[in-house]
Amino acid sequence: MHEILLNVESKETRYAYLRYGQLHDLIVDRKKSRQITGNVYRGRVTNILHNIQSAFIDINEGENGFIHISDILENTKKFEEMFDMDFDLDYDISKMDASPKAKDISQLLKIDQPVLVQVVKEPIGTKGARLTSNISIAGRYLVMLPNNPHRGVSRKIEDKGSRDRLKKLIRSFEMPQDMGLICRTASAQATTDMLVEEANDLLNTWVSIVEKFHQTSSGTSLLFEESDLIKKAVMTCVDKKYDRLLTDDYSTYQRCKHVYQKYANEHPLKIEFYRDKSPMFERFNVEREIDRAVRRKIWLPSGGYLFFDRTEAMYTIDVNSGRSATPTSADVEETLVRINLEAAEEIARQLRLRNIGGLIICDFIDMRSRKNQRRVLERLKEAMKEDSAKCTILGMSEFGLVEMTRQRSRESLTQTIFTSCPYCIGSGLVKSHESVAVEIERSLKKLIQCQNQYALKLVTHPELHRYLESSDKAFLFKLATKANAHLEFTFNDSLHLNDYLFYSTLNGQKLDA
Repeated sequence: MHEILLNVESKETRYAYLRYGQLHDLIVDRKKSRQITGNVYRGRVTNILHNIQSAFIDINEGENGFIHISDILENTKKFEEMFDMDFDLDYDISKMDASPKAKDISQLLKIDQPVLVQVVKEPIGTKGARLTSNISIAGRYLVMLPNNPHRGVSRKIEDKGSRDRLKKLIRSFEMPQDMGLICRTASAQATTDMLVEEANDLLNTWVSIVEKFHQTSSGTSLLFEESDLIKKAVMTCVDKKYDRLLTDDYSTYQRCKHVYQKYANEHPLKIEFYRDKSPMFERFNVEREIDRAVRRKIWLPSGGYLFFDRTEAMYTIDVNSGRSATPTSADVEETLVRINLEAAEEIARQLRLRNIGGLIICDFIDMRSRKNQRRVLERLKEAMKEDSAKCTILGMSEFGLVEMTRQRSRESLTQTIFTSCPYCIGSGLVKSHESVAVEIERSLKKLIQCQNQYALKLVTHPELHRYLESSDKAFLFKLATKANAHLEFTFNDSLHLNDYLFYSTLNGQKLDA
């Protein structure tokens, strides 16, 4: 059974896709930081960076958006990668793309110039949204490219007859010659009338965007908003033939039914309102899976486990044999392969749930046989096919390492739920009491010998104070007495565990050691 659960709260909407009771995908949408990918804005150029041929654009969404010259000039290759499709061209595209690349961004943009831009990548942390002026308006079956004349069909439509029919059809559409169209995967099941109707809707949307752009005399504004999570959930259920959509919010339930009315003839979808008293995500074990997805350690059914670690440059995933049954010498290799195969499937699932993007290194348990290495790599590639984010997986090295990239579309689950710890500044580490005691000793010597301070009071955190009482207090007192200085000890629970302060007992001033 395939179903989508929608949990709606005052500040958050959560989307969970369950396949036979197991959580396979998760989206957490906060109202304060809603998803803006696909939105079209009238922006204002605030800064131009000539050295990297880029500009910052104010779109009134927090941090200024960022645009590179390659996203201003028409770029066919980027469209092919973005929509995973081929364009059928009657000319050499390399000749078209060669000449504009010599342009300088200052020839295209000026400070305070109003620009029409679209968000292609969510703002993450302190980084603003990634923008493009190559607008694309996505429908259910088609994508309109108002500034690009190319017309093509998705590579995922493999049937030659369907591809030829769609190519012929989109060439015959009565649309301006400078506008392009892309047939999405779902278009293979659509009738000619459905495609014509959607093409007209997309054209009307574009006309409306242009009118709003010219009507706005100054400032920035949102001209077109991409479908929200609720509508996307209904459309996903219809397109992928899911069995049920369940929500615990009555107004969302009503809206889902309203959106579904238009597509009721295409697929018999059950839309239900959850009425039980126990929370819906707890009832279906989604809450427990979310809790697992923010942990560093994930156990596998065989007894092995995964470690997820984030560095500035990449994510690393380490596969370990853990407490799996000790194999005999004859089947050691097969046991390790079984753990790696389990790990490959769980890694693909966790990447979706955690929404990890960027460079990822998977460290599988070493296997001697190249055949077994290929088995694990193929299982990983097969499991990653379910991912809607674009992924690139390289081969496995002799050390069992697999390098891969996953498209970063929005904040990860960890970034959405957590903030850096103000106590350890996000490192997860504080100095040991012994290390701080050594620093105190150095500071005490410096104050006496270099600053001639002989009346001192040491203030520490209560935990550190207790440690000094049991180990170093007598030594520090003796050290001060030997130098003809007087040292008092006290504590303050408002101090950081690693912080300590020295005061002069003569005038009460704080001393900098």
